[in-house]
Amino acid sequence: MLHGLRVEDGLRVLVTAGAAGIGRAIVEAMLEAGARVHLCDVDETALAECRATLPGAGVSRADVADEAQVDAMFDAIRESLGGLDVLVNNAGIAGPTGNVEDIDPADWRRCLEVDLTGMFLCARRAVPMLKAAGGGAIVNMSSAAGRLGYAYRTPYAAAKWGVIGFTQSLARELGPHRIRVNAVLPGIVAGPRIDRVIEARAAQTGVSFAEMEQTYLANTSMRTKVTPHDVAAAVVYLCSPLGARVSGQSLGVCGNVETI
Repeated sequence: MLHGLRVEDGLRVLVTAGAAGIGRAIVEAMLEAGARVHLCDVDETALAECRATLPGAGVSRADVADEAQVDAMFDAIRESLGGLDVLVNNAGIAGPTGNVEDIDPADWRRCLEVDLTGMFLCARRAVPMLKAAGGGAIVNMSSAAGRLGYAYRTPYAAAKWGVIGFTQSLARELGPHRIRVNAVLPGIVAGPRIDRVIEARAAQTGVSFAEMEQTYLANTSMRTKVTPHDVAAAVVYLCSPLGARVSGQSLGVCGNVETI
């Protein structure tokens, strides 16, 4: 729950990878806060569920790493929303876990294409619409791995560090156009995705899932996971009038992850 936090009524928002997990929490929070929302995803089952349960939201199937699919999605957004005020670049994949010498270059490329290039492809189409609207906001989803080294997860960490550079560069470029650009850095977000990450890391290092999970938590100052709704609340804040003078920032929603 957002406890009364609102955005401007009718704010036009795109959330990538919005059909499940953090993205779905952001979509629901934005709708609750008064926005009009369009979401995309690649999971057909999750998209069908969104169409059934979120009748007020626009829905597209789009892989953000595919330029043609991104272009088609933005054509649909222009048709359904008539423009755009906010881009939430949430789409990302975990990428491979392994020693750097064992990582398949194709897996490296795919991780960077989705987690970093996808943000560029969406931003290049969104920015003209934000300028036409007289300003707006971009929120890019990074990670605690965007400020810390992450052994055995080099593609993911490289992409998420790149998101920080992309965010700060766009904030400088777009500030004169009244477009603020920020990054949100989740930590250990409760759910099946982090369970898969912990399982892979445990297998890589030869310990049990329970031991690796406790290691992750012990390296977090608050000794706790965060929820998708914690992350969504931060995104809504950055897009609300309360965040109107916040730009170029990297906001951690992680309980202070100390190392990973």
